[in-house]
Amino acid sequence: MDSRENKIECVPSDALFGTSATALDPNANAELVKQFAKSRGNRIARNAVTSMDVMAAARNPVTMRTYSDTYRVAVKVPKTVTNQRQSGRCWMFSTLNTQRVEICRLLDVDDFEFSQAYGMFYDKLEKANAFLGNIIATAHLPFDDRAVTLLLENPAPDGGEWRFAANLIEKWGVVPKEVMPETACTKDSSQMNRYLNRLLRRDAAILRAAVEQGEPDEALQERRRQMMEDVHRVLCICLGEPPLTFDFELAVGEHAEVDPSKVNVQEGAATKGKATGTEDAKPVRILREEGITPQKFQRRYVRFDANDYVDLVSCPGATRPFERVVGVRWMDTVVGAPVMRMLNMPPEVLERAATASLKAGHACYMACDVSQQFARHIEDFPGVLALDTIDAEGLFDIDLDMDKATMYDMRESCMTHAMTFQGVELADDGTPRAWRVENSWGKDACKDGYLIMSGEWFRLYGGEVVVRREFLDEQTLKLWDTLPIEMCNPWDAVASAVRVK
Repeated sequence: MDSRENKIECVPSDALFGTSATALDPNANAELVKQFAKSRGNRIARNAVTSMDVMAAARNPVTMRTYSDTYRVAVKVPKTVTNQRQSGRCWMFSTLNTQRVEICRLLDVDDFEFSQAYGMFYDKLEKANAFLGNIIATAHLPFDDRAVTLLLENPAPDGGEWRFAANLIEKWGVVPKEVMPETACTKDSSQMNRYLNRLLRRDAAILRAAVEQGEPDEALQERRRQMMEDVHRVLCICLGEPPLTFDFELAVGEHAEVDPSKVNVQEGAATKGKATGTEDAKPVRILREEGITPQKFQRRYVRFDANDYVDLVSCPGATRPFERVVGVRWMDTVVGAPVMRMLNMPPEVLERAATASLKAGHACYMACDVSQQFARHIEDFPGVLALDTIDAEGLFDIDLDMDKATMYDMRESCMTHAMTFQGVELADDGTPRAWRVENSWGKDACKDGYLIMSGEWFRLYGGEVVVRREFLDEQTLKLWDTLPIEMCNPWDAVASAVRVK
């Protein structure tokens, strides 16, 4: 056999990179290396970055000191700071953190925390069910089709959106944290996700083969039902069985808005407040309700109604006009529930709505790109998100300036993290100067669990708030109530901008 038959034909570089591609010149590179060290600024920057990394070398301690944790408007917050640990549940924590402000007010207590493990169980269960349904719906497409590839990349991810949490709350209810506490797999979801995703990809291959063989839909749905039993078993092993009913007992305040017949005053000398026998001592009032379901607990003590809220985003760009309601195909997770929709508006609309919510005592869900200009691990001041605290341009002597629309177009920025607005400091003209942000990384992260976010930073890197309808102007509400949803593909720029990764 001619050895030439085994040779691989080389493809010209211009076929791969285009005729305008230019190969790197080793001689030019050598000259750049020689010139680099001649600059004193280059030498200082190199020594700093190679010894302490980029953020520590680029931080500006002078401007960092100008940010203080004081706010003209602030919500009374629960005492504890939640912690999502090594999981991507920020969207769930943020949504439930807004609601624990409400339940603390309703029960007249200083602290309360919902079970995030309970929410995670049903989130994974719903995502698995939606995934298998989407696999059947796309089985006629080749396995390397863009939609199929996207579905298979991460069948049941941790990430999500406010609407996902809202649908879970309304369908499955909520429970206190002690009823279904965190497990090893909620604190670090990587191992559970690894095997859950493998199971779902295996099931996807079976379903696609069954469709190709012409199996009727009734048989396909029976396969899916059996597959979901396996998913349920995996989740019970990793997260524990979710409670169907539980006994709720809690010491509540005298102003608790609850059924008086379910409250008993603790007998004996037990009091809360000042020492027993003093004028301000108050008897301990115990709220007890036995055998309550998570759904009934939600309706009775949380009273969450997703219809009371509007999801606002601010994603400028030629392909992302304002005053438009958008959704994303293949993204919704709870089959049969309302789909995710977001109203794209100018940033000042989001700011006014969030400020009005905080002034009325209601925390609000927000999302932003927390990866941008955030000195998270800088020991001397780790809790500031601002535009003037990290001078990377000065450090590298380069121009990094991009406007918000360009960053979304070029996939430089998107919503990477959801948190909760708890306070705002306003300028004389009423515009936000700084936001107080409750995070979900525990009390030892950032600034005692909270972040200081400058108004300018949120305008550039923020992009979503969820507020009650009552805090929006009439025109914005009309847009929300009347505009049709424009569905986009998950790979479109608008979807990339709004999805919390």
